[in-house]
Amino acid sequence: MISLAISPNPKRQETTPMTSTTPIEIKSVAASDFDAWLALWRGYQAFYKTDIPMDTTRRTWARMLDPAEPVFAAVAVMDGRIVAIVHWIMHRSCWTEGDYCYLQDLYVEPVIRGAGIGRKLIEHVYAKAAQAQCSRVWWLTHETNTDAMQLYDRIADRSGFVQYRKMLG
Repeated sequence: MISLAISPNPKRQETTPMTSTTPIEIKSVAASDFDAWLALWRGYQAFYKTDIPMDTTRRTWARMLDPAEPVFAAVAVMDGRIVAIVHWIMHRSCWTEGDYCYLQDLYVEPVIRGAGIGRKLIEHVYAKAAQAQCSRVWWLTHETNTDAMQLYDRIADRSGFVQYRKMLG
């Protein structure tokens, strides 16, 4: 699932001055980004009230850095600081010749939401998926994540599908 609240945060001006000229750099993660990424990854987990074991987190991080893996990550950098993360997975489909791209996780620091960073990260994933000749980018969000859905409804189409799952092991 991905999470991104896009409603303006009234505290944003007090904690992180944002202007339309504040440059945002989107870049692939590097090994040196681990600590900053981990803080945001934990914030994302807190948003969804979950706690992913550290062993799984370390394995996920290693996959993101391994060029042989179909798991990718990028970060948004503002004023030299990582402020948001996005993860995506390329996978096969039985419905198209091209792969699909699953945008699995998206998280922006709460104090700077509403500044367009989530959109920039999604657009980054769109560009990477197009470059890889994927036929679609798709994602899920929780039905209560209505702030983020305001953005998603502007930049993508709702599929109408309902997710079912069975946990194994």
